[in-house]
Amino acid sequence: MCALALLVGTARPAAAQELEPGAYAVAPKGLNVFVLANTFSFGDLAFDPAGPISDASARINATSAGLSHMTSLFGRSAQVSLGVPVIGGHLEGTYLGEQTAVTRAGLGDPRVRLGVNLYGAPAMDRKAFATYRQRRLLGVSLTVSIPVGAYSQDRLINIGAHRWALKPELGYVSTVGKWTLEAFGGAWFFSANDEFYRGSVRTQEPLASLQFHVTYQLKPRLQVVGNVNFYAGGRTTVNGTENLDLQKNSRAGLTVKQSLSGGRALRYAVSRGAYTTIGADFVALSFSFQQAW
Repeated sequence: MCALALLVGTARPAAAQELEPGAYAVAPKGLNVFVLANTFSFGDLAFDPAGPISDASARINATSAGLSHMTSLFGRSAQVSLGVPVIGGHLEGTYLGEQTAVTRAGLGDPRVRLGVNLYGAPAMDRKAFATYRQRRLLGVSLTVSIPVGAYSQDRLINIGAHRWALKPELGYVSTVGKWTLEAFGGAWFFSANDEFYRGSVRTQEPLASLQFHVTYQLKPRLQVVGNVNFYAGGRTTVNGTENLDLQKNSRAGLTVKQSLSGGRALRYAVSRGAYTTIGADFVALSFSFQQAW
């Protein structure tokens, strides 16, 4: 039971695997941004070698639609955003010597995020923003995952997590010439899932994460970004029994951002597991389209 519970925690795209350059980007108040993104992830799932699950792998496709609004909070530049994912995945592996597979598709858990730049970016109208030059920023954010995704306690593998999750984060950004360095540090905190498989109770310890991004401005409308993250923690417990799923993992990737006319932009990204102890050692390919007005 505990080994199968581990599969639930690692099969779903892990929250701490995020690589999000530009999360504290400054924009004029009143601006709205719509984003449509698709991410395809595939790779292996790493478990405790002494456990009953082996040769596990997954293919997961996530399509999400998001809307952000730039506003002012206590005179500082702020952003409120909502993202809603639709996820489909196929998992397979060997459990107690038998090959098994499962396919799931449905609505994932939406996320709401509030971000505020505390230093370096006052709230600006479009006229003031036209003369703004970014140097150093210090921001904070809070992301909330809302448990309304597809879920059934009769299924061990689900799209939704059926629990609340909160992520406070601190972000630092420094721009010198054509180079921008971003460093984000935060942690996910989870409520208990008291309707886990067949009425069990599943809890998870906090999952801390660090992200680092280095951006180079190739052209006025073209940026290339190197990404790396580190995340650790997240051990789970089912009915008071601890699972052997403490995570100490890292990912690395590359992002290309291209601005177009009319407030449109494209973003391409690829990342893969750089170091994995327990969890998903995925290669992820993503593409997104952005429209601002």
